[in-house]
Amino acid sequence: MATGGWVPGPGAGQPGGNGPGGQGWGAPYGPTPTGPNGPNAGGNPYGPPVPNPYPNQNPYPHPNPHPYGPPPGAPVPAARRRSCLWYFSPLFLAAVILRSAHRMATKLFVQQSGDRIVDRAVDRVQVARTVLGVLATLALILVYGVEKNRWNNAAEAGFANAIVTPILLICTGPLVILGFILYAPAHLRPQLRSRLHAPLKAVGWYLLSLVVLAAIIYLAGGTGFKDNLHGWQVAPFALVVLVAIVWGLPFLFLASLYSARSAFNTAYVHPMLPPVVTGVLVWVLALFNLIDSGMPQGPPVAQFCSVLGGPLSVTAVSAWEMWRLRTRFGVTVRG
Repeated sequence: MATGGWVPGPGAGQPGGNGPGGQGWGAPYGPTPTGPNGPNAGGNPYGPPVPNPYPNQNPYPHPNPHPYGPPPGAPVPAARRRSCLWYFSPLFLAAVILRSAHRMATKLFVQQSGDRIVDRAVDRVQVARTVLGVLATLALILVYGVEKNRWNNAAEAGFANAIVTPILLICTGPLVILGFILYAPAHLRPQLRSRLHAPLKAVGWYLLSLVVLAAIIYLAGGTGFKDNLHGWQVAPFALVVLVAIVWGLPFLFLASLYSARSAFNTAYVHPMLPPVVTGVLVWVLALFNLIDSGMPQGPPVAQFCSVLGGPLSVTAVSAWEMWRLRTRFGVTVRG
């Protein structure tokens, strides 16, 4: 009978036996060899394992540490969708108007030139000086202001200075620029005069904006021009007045700030012209405020700080800016 591997056992005490003279599951192909490839060689019937030829590295390196692509990142939260009513809200419309006015004012009155030197340290110091000046002014008003409408007067004075400063700059700037060009060497004067088109363009845009806005407001409220309009003429004029008030006033305010800060792009003529013009302008503005408003309230020390603190600090920053231009960038007034 076929046993299918069931063979008589080798007898008692033999491997694979199940007792004395019994039968069991033995090795059907004979005993396990005991040679050099046998159990004494580690129990591997096919010989010892082949040593690794690359003991210190992967024999099959892969250029990508993640051969199946990078691991998935953290889940990104879904963007919050705004309601359609947000685009008709007053806050969104105000942001759009201010962004548009800011973009136009920057394009016209902050012109970049190849010779303009951007010094971030000077910009930070100027911003810090402006913030400290505003805080000092508010502290003086809070401590020594006794008028009932002192805060309204301060706000009106600040807004008036922002509008008057470009006008004073237009009046005094040409004299400063003329003196600067005459002080420069003779061989550099034609080059400086050829660069005056950028400041003149900025002045022209500012005067045009001021005249157009003032004319529209004057026609809307100061005369009977609107009473003579009939029919279809009312709607276009009302739209023009609305644009002039809603967009024109913020644009004019930003244009005044940028014009005063860049001195109508005079850096296009020479890098040292803005601090020179600013240093002269701040004393002219201080004299104008002193003639217009007189001495402020408070003891003599507070009056001295209020009248001369701003011009002295601006002059110091301008002198420091000129020193940095000369020492760090090699720019001189006559160079």
